[in-house]
Amino acid sequence: MANIYVAGYDGSTAGRRAVDYAVARAEAAGAELLVAHVLEWSPYSFLTPEEIAERHKRRTEELKRAESAVTGPLAADLSGRGVKISTEIRYGHVAETLCEIAKEHGALQIFIGRTGHSTVVERLFGSVAGTLAQIAPVPCTIVP
Repeated sequence: MANIYVAGYDGSTAGRRAVDYAVARAEAAGAELLVAHVLEWSPYSFLTPEEIAERHKRRTEELKRAESAVTGPLAADLSGRGVKISTEIRYGHVAETLCEIAKEHGALQIFIGRTGHSTVVERLFGSVAGTLAQIAPVPCTIVP
C-alpha cells in the first residue's frame, strides 16, 4: 500500500501553509503528497441542452485556468523538495470531494488550512475545515 497524504489547496495563504506542512510531514514519513484543488460546481438538472453545452465549455476553461494559475505554479515551486508531488483538480463540494479523493487514493491523512477563500455563507454555516474534520475518512490535520 502506498503511503499517500492529501492536501487541499485553494490558492490562499492558509492553503499554502497547509501544503508546506504536509510536504514536511510527507518528507519525514517517506510519503507521497497529492495536492487537490476543488472547484465548487453545482449541477442543475433543469438546464436545456444548449445551457449544458455552455456549462461544459466553461467547465473545461475553468479546469485549464485552475491548472495554469493554481496547481501548476504550486507544483513547480514544490519540485525538488524530496517528496513525490502530484496534483488533481475536481469539481464538487470541497470537503466531500477531498474525502472522495482520499478514499480513491488510499490516503493516510488529509491536510487543509483552517481558513481559505471562503464565502460569508461558509463563515456563517460552517467552513470546509470544520466539515472535513467531521466527515473525513482518515485523520485530518487543520493547519492554522
